Amino acid sequence: MTIDRSRRARAARKRRRRFLAADNDLTPAQWTAIRVAWGGCAYCGASDASLQKDCVLPLSRGGRYTLDNVVPACRSCNASKSNDEVTGWLRRKRLDEPRFLLRWAQIVVDLRTRLSESEDFIDVSSTTTTDSES
Repeated sequence: MTIDRSRRARAARKRRRRFLAADNDLTPAQWTAIRVAWGGCAYCGASDASLQKDCVLPLSRGGRYTLDNVVPACRSCNASKSNDEVTGWLRRKRLDEPRFLLRWAQIVVDLRTRLSESEDFIDVSSTTTTDSES
């Protein structure tokens, strides 16, 4: 039992170092938008479960917590996928790989468009305020 705990602690420290070393720029607003866009677990579709952030390309394989790489996952799917490559894991679990990949790409494009439009609005409104103060 003690060995298991120390192994888990070492793994947690290693994961934390990888996380801190990577460029992770997912904002809380982006995470909320991702959860709303998927409407549940990205892998199994469970909507009543508590959703966790899952990196499509795991941190251990060079992934980061970014808009392009994070999907909501239920605890079961997140634990099952672990640090596996998503397409191999989907095939092994006999889940619809092409459907997931297509939906993932569509959601990322949609979110990027919507978020860039809202950033443009913020930039324009802040510029307008500055111009009117002059």
